[in-house]
Amino acid sequence: MRAWWVERPGPVQGSPLRLGERDDPVPGPGEVRLQISCCGICRTDLHLAEGDLAPRRPGVVPGHEVVGYVDALGPGAGRFTVGDRIGVAWLRWTCGRCRYCRRGSENLCLAPLFTGWDADGGYAERCLVDERFAYRVPDGYDDEHAAALLCSGIIGYRALRLADLPPAGRLGIYGFGASAHLTAQLALRQGARVHVLTRSAAAQRLAVDLGVTSASGAADAPPEPLDAAILFAPVGDLVPVALRALERGGTLAVAGIHLSDIPTLDYAADLFQERVLRSVTANTRRDGEELLALAGALGLRVVTTTYPFERAQDALTDLAEGRVDGAAVLTVDPP
Repeated sequence: MRAWWVERPGPVQGSPLRLGERDDPVPGPGEVRLQISCCGICRTDLHLAEGDLAPRRPGVVPGHEVVGYVDALGPGAGRFTVGDRIGVAWLRWTCGRCRYCRRGSENLCLAPLFTGWDADGGYAERCLVDERFAYRVPDGYDDEHAAALLCSGIIGYRALRLADLPPAGRLGIYGFGASAHLTAQLALRQGARVHVLTRSAAAQRLAVDLGVTSASGAADAPPEPLDAAILFAPVGDLVPVALRALERGGTLAVAGIHLSDIPTLDYAADLFQERVLRSVTANTRRDGEELLALAGALGLRVVTTTYPFERAQDALTDLAEGRVDGAAVLTVDPP
């Protein structure tokens, strides 16, 4: 099969990925194999390619927003049948035994595995998944648009929950890419007033088109105090900016796996009056199931920019340079 893998982590302009041939993976006990149709391109893939996230093993295939069709079953696998359309997301496996798994916080598992980091992901023609960690894809979305839900949607949904937005509250969203454009719609459906703060003029236009209350520059003050905020941009300098925009008791949820250094915080200006700063770490399977159900019920609009399989490297470059509207998606045409 054809696959892209991280050959040598470094700046994306230096082409850190390599395209080549690999043996088809063979499903083990409890696993299924997918013939991949589409794979969303996440900023985490960019961090992996550039070395901000060190690859967990040499030559790993990125990609964790995978939609495909089951074409082989491993021993004991019975949740799906050959031909079923399923999705593969970031959370690949958890131990089920540690104190975090036992209390329902499997996103904090002490020994987790992640798709496209610990094990090969979706920048390929086929991949494997433990059937317990796969998702049924909502019928209302084609493969391309469903792919973007499997990380962008899921992590945005968890970030929105952890931001503790009150009913009909005022939400600030910093950065407006794949996750943010879905999260904004979820908040709007809840009756929130949503203020988008991003440097990209194209992203500002998309935000307005989706119905947000305002869209302005990333470092600008929103037109009203915020009850909650989510930081999607991997820019630590925006943390004090967002905290100072919060009303008393507001929460800032940081939704990225990688963030540049946060400047020194001024306690009185940034955190006093019970403002909360919290991170968002991975997701649980429950988050995934709930988001996919909501997406289907609410008809979330998924905006995508597609790339043919051969242009995976170009897609990461465009993502790095802010040239992607909505979610970037790699389309995989079988040979």
